[in-house]
Amino acid sequence: MADQTLLTLWDDVRAKTLDVLKGLDDVHARWAPPNLQNSCLWHAGHNYVVAEFLTSRALGTPAQFPTDWQKMFSWDSNPAHTNPEDWPALEVIVSALAEQHGRLREVYAGLDADRLDRADPGKPERTARHTLLIAMQDEARHTGEIMLLRKMMDRTFVVAGTRHG
Repeated sequence: MADQTLLTLWDDVRAKTLDVLKGLDDVHARWAPPNLQNSCLWHAGHNYVVAEFLTSRALGTPAQFPTDWQKMFSWDSNPAHTNPEDWPALEVIVSALAEQHGRLREVYAGLDADRLDRADPGKPERTARHTLLIAMQDEARHTGEIMLLRKMMDRTFVVAGTRHG
């Protein structure tokens, strides 16, 4: 039987990510404050990559990454060294996040307690359940970063409009 708490958390975290990206245009999605390098666009793509990577590793399933996304959005990436023309459009990332939500939700819904309690092959000291929760926790943290960047833009100079928190 599916773990309803896991599904509820996945739905909630991803819905918040998609919601905080609403109304953001591509130019402002690429903005990073002085002396920082992670933009809303980077955080959104990072959420996709982390969910995909950790799910595939924990469950032993193939990952589905758009071309160059793992390099561009992973924890080892360096956004300051990415050519501006190489970044995908925000709408591409939002669409990928929405698609991934449904696809991974189906995967998670098919997992029973026995499967969730098996060791994550990449981190055998953790269960697959623990790794999936880490992915969702990481997404919540990065979505908070997007919210902070949106507040900075709303309240300073970059973009007027909707408030996020």
